[in-house]
Amino acid sequence: MQSVVVAVDAMGGDHSPGVEVAAAVEAARSGGVTVVLVGDKERLAQELQSHRTDGLPLRIHHASEVVGMEDAASDAIRKKKDSSIRVAFELVKSGEADAVVSAGNSGATMAAGMFVVKRIAGIERPAIATIVPTLTGQSLILDVGGNVDCKPQHLEQFAVMGDVYARQVMGMPNPRIGLLSNGAEEKKGNELTRETHQRLKQHAFRYIGYVEGRDLYNGSVDVVVCDGFVGNVALKVSEGLADSIGRMLRMELQSRFLSKLGYLLARPAFQAFKKKVDYAEYGGAPLLGIRATGIICHGGSNVKAVVNAIAQAADSVRKSVNKELVAQLDRVEADKNTLPASDSVAVG
Repeated sequence: MQSVVVAVDAMGGDHSPGVEVAAAVEAARSGGVTVVLVGDKERLAQELQSHRTDGLPLRIHHASEVVGMEDAASDAIRKKKDSSIRVAFELVKSGEADAVVSAGNSGATMAAGMFVVKRIAGIERPAIATIVPTLTGQSLILDVGGNVDCKPQHLEQFAVMGDVYARQVMGMPNPRIGLLSNGAEEKKGNELTRETHQRLKQHAFRYIGYVEGRDLYNGSVDVVVCDGFVGNVALKVSEGLADSIGRMLRMELQSRFLSKLGYLLARPAFQAFKKKVDYAEYGGAPLLGIRATGIICHGGSNVKAVVNAIAQAADSVRKSVNKELVAQLDRVEADKNTLPASDSVAVG
């Protein structure tokens, strides 16, 4: 198995650096990955003292500054040049690391990635994707917050990136690509979705047309494409709904004796359901479109989530997601150049 070096922004999350350090130790112990903890070396060294690290492929790289959740994304580039997230990407640029994992400011993570390692040629805007459970497995949604104002060519590029990630990492040989809209009929949508729809119909991948919000979790689509405003709202509504359903169930189960008895009998099913909707099981959100592997974790991530994000990053590197994405973009451009003039699609 290819050994992969993952740089972990150890200072950006809500529970940093304790969660990141514990996750780094566990990930390093699992084998196949070397973890570089990026942040205040004194704090990280002190945190590591509570763990057994002898012989583990684990090291610290000092960074004196932190980009907080309240900071503007540009601070990761202009004001805080020695921030842990920027330094983590600098390690990838210099070849000292293969991937970056961060539970910090997602906007800053995207900005640092774009500034330090740059975008892949043919991608105007990177996208933040997220994996969600469905009735039949998993699906990928992008963008979920990186770009709130998009043009049709941006959504077209999201679809290409989603197709590659679903095939290379999620193991889907022929993923179904859908465009999120307010109805399945072609007359629905807005100017953005209607033009994007026409563009996506020209592609060789398996585009199934418009999908609705109800389709996000029913297993009828594998990759859902939308702008970051819509995607982030959909994601936050989903997170809130899952949390509220869990709370309401607990309240009902605790209210009556028969309900408590029924819970004991159905406990394995409830535990399986909880695991399926737990974001920690899916690691983090891949940042697609930059010339490096980047995984963005939830700010409140626990140890399991960060461990899974590190494994997810290593898996993306081993499966050469960026190399395949470049090849796919080249094929798309070649296909466009062979279309008759009347059928050609403007790149914009």
